[in-house]
Amino acid sequence: MITGFLPWLAWFKALHVMSLIAWMSGMFYLPRLFVYHCQTRPGSAESARFQVMERKLLRQIMNPAMISTVLFGILLALTPGTVDWHAGWWYLKLVSVLGLAGFHGACARWRRDFAEDRNTRPENFYRAANEIPTILMAVAVIMVIVRPF
Repeated sequence: MITGFLPWLAWFKALHVMSLIAWMSGMFYLPRLFVYHCQTRPGSAESARFQVMERKLLRQIMNPAMISTVLFGILLALTPGTVDWHAGWWYLKLVSVLGLAGFHGACARWRRDFAEDRNTRPENFYRAANEIPTILMAVAVIMVIVRPF
């Protein structure tokens, strides 16, 4: 079993990184769409166009990218020798990934609010929210690359 994963390790890493890039792209862009959507009148053609863009971004890009990021991350974690289970960096990285998944869920909820023309949050809320995935992603990357503790 141990040697069975090793030939695939480089592929798992590459697919994990590509999935993460796609997921993060959506996590950065969807809140920005919400900012612009706040500037439209509910029920307008422009609002409907944003609803389509938001739905497609979430369902066709972000959801599959999140699932594949987690799947390849699990495969990497299960590969012997890739994680020192006694090191603190691994647990902080895991917390940041769980935070990203929670933010993803919040974005899905906010998208539903816009889809049902019941958003009550101002555009500044989404401008501020747009910083959350940046911070969580930075923590995860630093933990994996630098492994400070």
